[in-house]
Amino acid sequence: MSALSPDIYSISRLNIELHQVLKSSFPLLWVAGEVANLVKPSSGHIYFSLKDSQAQIRCALFRQKRTRIRHLPQAGEQIVVRARIALYEPRGDCQLIIEQVQPAGEGQGQYAFEQLKQKLQAEGLFEQERKRPLPLYPDYIGLITSPSGAAVQDIVHVLQRRYPCARVLIYPTLVQGAEAPAALRQALQLALQRAECDVLILARGGGSQEDLAAFNDENLARQIAQATIPLVSAVGHEIDFTLVDFVADQRAPTPSAAAELVTPDQDSLSAVLQDKQTQLQQQIQGYLRQQQQRLAQLHHRLQQRHPDNRLRQQQQRLDEIQHRLYLAQRHQLQTVSYRLGQQQQRLRAQHPGGLLHQLQTNIAQQQHQLTTTFKHRLQQQAATLQQLMGKLHALSPLATLQRGYSIVRDQAEQQIIHRVEDVRVGDSLSVQLQDGALYVLCTSKVSASDPGVSAD
Repeated sequence: MSALSPDIYSISRLNIELHQVLKSSFPLLWVAGEVANLVKPSSGHIYFSLKDSQAQIRCALFRQKRTRIRHLPQAGEQIVVRARIALYEPRGDCQLIIEQVQPAGEGQGQYAFEQLKQKLQAEGLFEQERKRPLPLYPDYIGLITSPSGAAVQDIVHVLQRRYPCARVLIYPTLVQGAEAPAALRQALQLALQRAECDVLILARGGGSQEDLAAFNDENLARQIAQATIPLVSAVGHEIDFTLVDFVADQRAPTPSAAAELVTPDQDSLSAVLQDKQTQLQQQIQGYLRQQQQRLAQLHHRLQQRHPDNRLRQQQQRLDEIQHRLYLAQRHQLQTVSYRLGQQQQRLRAQHPGGLLHQLQTNIAQQQHQLTTTFKHRLQQQAATLQQLMGKLHALSPLATLQRGYSIVRDQAEQQIIHRVEDVRVGDSLSVQLQDGALYVLCTSKVSASDPGVSAD
């Protein structure tokens, strides 16, 4: 396809873009007409046409919206609907998607109501930021309502049950009819001028839209928006809405609910007061305990700073110092005495008499030790001598003589004769016995080796 070729729409694309254009170009509309071609399929939706003398348009009321609409369209009926324009893309049909349905007479009034509501909303009269909070515990509650209506009785009954300590002031007014808007404005103006209430309730019981028309007055709505006292609207039933509901500081679904909204429940309040009383008692008791402790501390500080107490403390301190001085002196004396004793001991140790005595003692000890040692050595030497004498005696010839032996000597030379060949016949010999000596002459000699000599 060349660059100059036209952009060719498909039917689907065309219907989709038409739908978007219609949706963005038209806001919610109020449309009046006669109901025709009414169809109610099993799906719960309602399809019909709205027509006038020259044209008609298809309409769709879907099931989700149908359950919220009090007045459903009837065939041949003149109605006013609030709807948005849409395009049914599969068939390319333009249709209205219904949001609200009103009979023709009520529809005009509703249209005027919506127009005025949008006007006041655009001016910011419905903004939450400009609305005042309700007082927690109002002393005076003002009722702007009919003194003979059921609404005032319901409100007073609830107030007496929930919050009997509040005082109720009624500003009587008309709440229905052509003169009602002016009467409502006058009663509100009186309440604002007198400024004797903490909160106001603008109330009326249920009714039709025509019965509630006085509360859609533009001047009344503006007066409420400029009020200096918090105001609660309680007009009609929960499903009913008027302009004063949007400009009031708070809306209550019913007059009884308004009475509950502006007052605390006395049982809940009693519980809160009981808690507060308990907290207050605890705080008071805690404060008293703190003050008692502080008083005790101050009393203690006063006692500490009292002259008598200071004097007693100084006396006690003086006693302690004296005792410490006594202990120090005694310790000093003990130290000096100990050192003096040590010096005396050293002096005595260095004294000549002491040294002489010590030397004499040492000499005596050494003499005693020498004597003892000498005696011990003598005893040892005597014992040794005895042993040697025993041994010598055992080896002594005398001991041999005592056993019957004798010693033969040469008488001339006194040499001991050991062998026979040492003696010649005729030699004089001395024979020493145990108890004396014999002098003999050798007349003959016999050798042991000679035959016939016995060994005996």
